[in-house]
Amino acid sequence: MPHDTPLIATIVAGLGLAFVFGALANRFRIPPLVGYLVAGVLVGPNTPGFVADAGLANELAEIGVILLMFGVGLHFSLKDLLSVRAIAVPGAIVQIGFATLLGVGLAWLLGWSLGAGLVFGLALSVASTVVLLRALQERRLIETERGRIAVGWLIVEDLAMVLALVLLPALAGVLGGQQPVDDHASLLSLPASYGIWGVVGVTLAKVAAFVVVMLVVGRRVIPWILHYVAHTGSRELFRLSVLAIALGVAFGAAKLFGVSLALGAFFAGMIMSESELSHRAAEESLPLRDAFSVLFFVSVGMLFDPFSLISNGLPILATLAIIVVGKSLAAFVIVIAFRYPIATALMISASLAQIGEFSFILAELGVGLKLLPEQGRDLILAGAILSILLNPLMFLIVDWMKPWLEKRAGKAAPVEESRPIGPATEPGQVASVLAARGEEDGPPPKTALAGHSILIGYGRVGSLVGAALKEAALPFLVIEDADKMLAKLRDDGVETVAGNAANADVFSAANPEGAKRLILAIPNAFEAGQIVLRARAANPAINVIARAHSDAEVEHLKGLGADTVIMGEREIARGIVEVVAGKATVPIEPAIEVKPQPA
Repeated sequence: MPHDTPLIATIVAGLGLAFVFGALANRFRIPPLVGYLVAGVLVGPNTPGFVADAGLANELAEIGVILLMFGVGLHFSLKDLLSVRAIAVPGAIVQIGFATLLGVGLAWLLGWSLGAGLVFGLALSVASTVVLLRALQERRLIETERGRIAVGWLIVEDLAMVLALVLLPALAGVLGGQQPVDDHASLLSLPASYGIWGVVGVTLAKVAAFVVVMLVVGRRVIPWILHYVAHTGSRELFRLSVLAIALGVAFGAAKLFGVSLALGAFFAGMIMSESELSHRAAEESLPLRDAFSVLFFVSVGMLFDPFSLISNGLPILATLAIIVVGKSLAAFVIVIAFRYPIATALMISASLAQIGEFSFILAELGVGLKLLPEQGRDLILAGAILSILLNPLMFLIVDWMKPWLEKRAGKAAPVEESRPIGPATEPGQVASVLAARGEEDGPPPKTALAGHSILIGYGRVGSLVGAALKEAALPFLVIEDADKMLAKLRDDGVETVAGNAANADVFSAANPEGAKRLILAIPNAFEAGQIVLRARAANPAINVIARAHSDAEVEHLKGLGADTVIMGEREIARGIVEVVAGKATVPIEPAIEVKPQPA
């Protein structure tokens, strides 16, 4: 007997088509998010064929929003934000204001209300977390100063949008929309006699009450729950506790304090991020966060009418111009005004030249509050899809523009000179720092060392190897691309080459032809394999030592020419066996004992 299962049909169609089109997008080096949106268009009511249940899709999307915001809170780093607050906070605020004004201007030309223009402009002002972080990771810029500024800028944008999500329902009536009556934001509905400042005041008071409860009670209760469940040793219960906290806090915040589900989820993640188990919590919740985030993008795609590309051609081009040109120019001018290098300004401009998750959430909220016309939502969706598609091209354009702009500015321009390098005293060290920031033209200078060791990476493994080499008075240099680690090595008097060792110029600067050994302390076997091939081509006699995490990685690296490949799990097992057999040659010190972790 056939069963009517719209929920299953919606999930299967959504995830199945999202996988197909996400894989196709990835194949053509386009962010998979575009594929998810296309999948939504195909199962939506605006295209022929199967039509998913829009109501169910919206509810699944609501869970996706909760988990998406929970993930943002889980990765929120106040420390990183404070380190770049001087540029990220004012820069993001000014850029949001400029983009919002451009959006209001376009809305006025289209005959919309001021409230519609504000929602539209805000939606165009915030970049996609997913797209920006992926772009930085692909270019290995997360740990650089430019990367930290971009991430800090993004955090400020996210916080501004969270505030907008809280205030918009309360201000809907004042802005010419319709206050919510039947949803989770209903507790924010206030009489018109309160006036705009009364509405804002009561809303902020409720948000403040929620924040106080989370900081006073949540900071104690949430970490305690995580640690209690972790000590049960059940991975299943731990995963369930993370999801229950995320969904429970979001729902409770909406019901008890009248704030948005998004804000509740964000604070749940932020409080959880202070726990020692936050990384484990992020890892365990990631699969479900990814799955429901995909359904969120699919549900957004269902709302998009592809025929609007024809009927709204000029408004879509104007929207795209605000996102790609207006926002980018604003960010570039702001960063230059703060006397940062041209390379930093260009990279941040390219990073922010797109919109994504928050834009969709704001668009849906605006339509639901009768503030934003459906045409506005279509323009936002079209602008998001097109700007995400064009984002890789933006990075190519800024890479092409960088030498030309620097030549026009002059090598001794005040913008470049005014940025202190730090306490470096040697020319080679200054070059290392400049190369790490991307401000150095041409290849880094070649080291004068010979008969030395080249150590790739200075993380947990590399730092221990480096300390041993230093204690044994063996000459070595480090190839590293993280600013913080480069500064530490510089202070310790260790010679460095800044950048990615897979880059020919960077690796050549370490003089592999005259080196005695190459030590690969990085965990990425694919990248390590490229470096092994480069080293063997430069010096067939060099001794190559690498690390691996699986038998397949061991075989891969040995097949490419590594002399010794050490797999961490095997060494742990060997150490345990030696202790059990009473043959351990090195005593286990309490300072390096590994604390038991939850199963």
